[in-house]
Amino acid sequence: MKRYLLPLVSLLFMAMSPASHAEQKKDIGSLEVHYSALNTTFVPPVVAKTYGIKRSNVNALLNVAILDKSRAGKPAVTAVVTGEARNFLGTKKALTFREVREGDAIYYLAEIRFANEENYVFDIDINAKGNRAGKLTFQQTFYVN
Repeated sequence: MKRYLLPLVSLLFMAMSPASHAEQKKDIGSLEVHYSALNTTFVPPVVAKTYGIKRSNVNALLNVAILDKSRAGKPAVTAVVTGEARNFLGTKKALTFREVREGDAIYYLAEIRFANEENYVFDIDINAKGNRAGKLTFQQTFYVN
């Protein structure tokens, strides 16, 4: 059952994201980077417990997955993922990503606390093997539910 939990969460991310009909991805050279951010209350309790995610109405989860689009089947790629979030007041928060593997899939997860209607700009650095690196920048507003 565990092997089906994270793919379920990934589907949840896509369904619950504010731009649920727009795919959140960016091409960085030969890498295809998929990303999402959502309130952790949308993560089912069993999934949160399994992956050590703190469920709270003031806690968000970031999910980054990196694929190699130059190879057949676009396999997942290991990388060093780092970054920070900053709000409109300029307050910066470091993001600590942890790697989660589910079969052939690799996800990088980070959590961040937020206030109601707080908007963050996320600057995420991706350094994959083979000197493949780039930056992912996006912004999102979070709401306490």
